[in-house]
Amino acid sequence: MGGCFSKPKPVEIKVEVVLPEKEREKEEMSPNGKASPLGYKANGTARHYHHEDRPITLNPYPHPKDVVEASVCHVKDLENGQMREVDLGCGKALLIKQNGEYSAMGHKCPHYGAPLVKGVLSKGRVRCPWHGACFNISTGDIEDFPALDGLPRFQVRIEKDKVHIRASKQALQSQRRTKVMAKCISLNNYNPGTTNVLIIGAGPAGLVCAETLRQEGFSDRIVMCTTEKHLPYDRPKLSKSMDTQPDQLLLRSKEFFHTHDIEVLTETQVAALDIKNKIALLKNGFKMEYNKLLIATGSTPKTLTCKGKELDNVFTIRTPEDANWVVKLAMSKNAVIIGASFLGMEVAAYLCDKAHSVSVVELEDIPFKKFLGEKVGRAILKLMESKRVKFYLQTEVSELREQDGKLKEVVLKSGKVLRADVCVIGIGASPTTAFLKQSGIAIDPRGFIPVNKMMQTNIPGVFAAGDVVTFPLAFRNNKKVNVPHWQMAHMQGRIAALNMLAQGVEINTVPYLWTAMFGKSIRYAGHGEGFDDVIIQGDIDELKFVAFYTRKQKRSNVDNTMTSYVEKWRNEEVIAVASINYDPIVSKVAEVMASGKPIRKRDVETGDMSWLTGKGS
Repeated sequence: MGGCFSKPKPVEIKVEVVLPEKEREKEEMSPNGKASPLGYKANGTARHYHHEDRPITLNPYPHPKDVVEASVCHVKDLENGQMREVDLGCGKALLIKQNGEYSAMGHKCPHYGAPLVKGVLSKGRVRCPWHGACFNISTGDIEDFPALDGLPRFQVRIEKDKVHIRASKQALQSQRRTKVMAKCISLNNYNPGTTNVLIIGAGPAGLVCAETLRQEGFSDRIVMCTTEKHLPYDRPKLSKSMDTQPDQLLLRSKEFFHTHDIEVLTETQVAALDIKNKIALLKNGFKMEYNKLLIATGSTPKTLTCKGKELDNVFTIRTPEDANWVVKLAMSKNAVIIGASFLGMEVAAYLCDKAHSVSVVELEDIPFKKFLGEKVGRAILKLMESKRVKFYLQTEVSELREQDGKLKEVVLKSGKVLRADVCVIGIGASPTTAFLKQSGIAIDPRGFIPVNKMMQTNIPGVFAAGDVVTFPLAFRNNKKVNVPHWQMAHMQGRIAALNMLAQGVEINTVPYLWTAMFGKSIRYAGHGEGFDDVIIQGDIDELKFVAFYTRKQKRSNVDNTMTSYVEKWRNEEVIAVASINYDPIVSKVAEVMASGKPIRKRDVETGDMSWLTGKGS
């Protein structure tokens, strides 16, 4: 193919057949960019690859016809700290100037395709404006998730005060780059009941753990067990795009797992663990020995306790099939959502123009009040009600009534009876850790697994990640928290993998999440648990605003009886931020939080936003 698929713009183009010297050097480098091609043994120590099993870094320009070079701008067109999206004729690139140096890479986030030029450039990386993924501008590598792939990097050179970019057409069109991964060298003679790394759970934490091991040169057996019948998929879409088919949700293809020797045992449940002998006992009676273990079993949706909870058309949205069935049953019918959670509200929004009626039952007086505050909660409530969603607040379900074996009515404790052809339960979830109770792995009273900053449990060689853990959150002074966010699970899986390889890496990332209703995306960064106040800038009625969540921080070595009011006030800090139609403010705040610099309440109260650019006091 090799040709351009869009009409080229009038640019200077020079095609070079000779591979640059720098690219020749890269061919001799290992996946981690160092001169010696090292991998890891089962115990995490380094070993040299044999010539035949050594990972090969492919020539980035294998065919001369696949290369395009274009003059994209004058050197004076871009100031330090600026980014520009430039067109090379048959694809675009992101041109960056930082610290006087130019770099170029893919212009779209590999996650959902956000334009990175609208993101945040800070200290050698670009953060996506939509969901917070971060990419190193020197390598294109991922520095924070939820993207799974890095970005292609392109050559930049200056000639006669013009900036030229040289790139592969294929890379320009794909806008993503998967890191080189090691192959398993023992698949031909392994014992089926033995694996070096066993990963229980195939969500983002488990997937990223497996990928990271291969990216770091790990060449022994990796097995993932999941109770799902599908390969790892994009679970957040289940409530945002409910009629999406399972094969459209897959995070990686079947061929990907086969190519990189990552074994996935679907519909396989681990019933118990023998920690002393390092054996996982499967529900089907099979036993699996392991050396390193990751527990990433996620959470289990909570259900109702009332009569009728087992009816066929009562759902917790856990699988693609659940979501697909709810949409089919709700078409021109009556849908009732129990719980104004993120999942519940997303489902209500999605069904609004499909069902005859959509009702939401919620125990609290305002949706999201505890998480986003009263004002933001009321604004979202107003939006939902304007779209014909009916709310029944400060009440609970007392009974689900049936007719001919199917749900017919939802009876509330207030006495109200709602017609219902389908019901979705969205009242939260609990960590899936019951199978660990007799294992010796520490579990807290709420069912979570406490881990340290390296995702290590109380048992050596046993790691945990994702919804099941509590861990020290660095930017909240190492407070032990549970953060059941998609992005956080990715990062925890990566940290667990690196520490299986004895790299001693600690987690230090800022939580980032998002939700979407009626085309309005809410972005959120930080951890606002226990916030004291909410400061809003913008127009909340027009749903164009940013909300800062603040909390009084404890001061060490200070005599509180002698501390003035002003000193206490200064010590109130921003611990979270949320926005609607205010991009890229949340990504900007996330970068400040990631730097470790506190954001003071007085700065956002007075409207002084200089701290976003590092110019504040």
